[in-house]
Amino acid sequence: MSARLILASGSPIRRNLLEGAGLSLEVEPANVDERALESELKGKSPAHLAQSLAVAKAVHVSKTNPDAWVIGADQVLDHDGGVLHKAPSGEAAARKLQRLQSSVHHLTSAAALVKNGQTLWTGHDRAALTMRPLSAETIEAYLAKAGDAATQSVGAYRLEELGAALFERIDGDYFTILGLPLLPLLAALRDQGIDPIVSGGQP
Repeated sequence: MSARLILASGSPIRRNLLEGAGLSLEVEPANVDERALESELKGKSPAHLAQSLAVAKAVHVSKTNPDAWVIGADQVLDHDGGVLHKAPSGEAAARKLQRLQSSVHHLTSAAALVKNGQTLWTGHDRAALTMRPLSAETIEAYLAKAGDAATQSVGAYRLEELGAALFERIDGDYFTILGLPLLPLLAALRDQGIDPIVSGGQP
């Protein structure tokens, strides 16, 4: 039986990115109390927070999957010195967009590769996004069209969909914005002998 590659995240976007890059993997979302861990790391940088959460998720899943390579991932949005989380409702999403409009916010995406509870690699990347001015009418119309995307993503938008129309400028890696430092992660997997071109994505 061949070894396994597991994504410790329920994000369909992360799964699509990895499978699109040719990897064969399983999905097992980690049951980690992110807000409790974030509270323990209060005052740490967004990069430290994102990497710590990515490692915690991968280690959690690794404990019950011996000999599997486990990928953990996390994304942190920071704006004006504060960390913002997913909006629990459409009303909260509207407030978030009102806060983010006409300003720059940052997305830090981190990933970790763990096997048998040992962290083999961690990496992160940061992108800056400038949201254009948005009227209350525009925000209302956007949320009506965006649907569940407004509460399923940390910024209340999906850049690969209608959310692109909210922005004036983007500085950074596209994959990072979608939630994964994909190219560094693929390099780390190649170091472990997992190459989707040579081995078909099989560990």
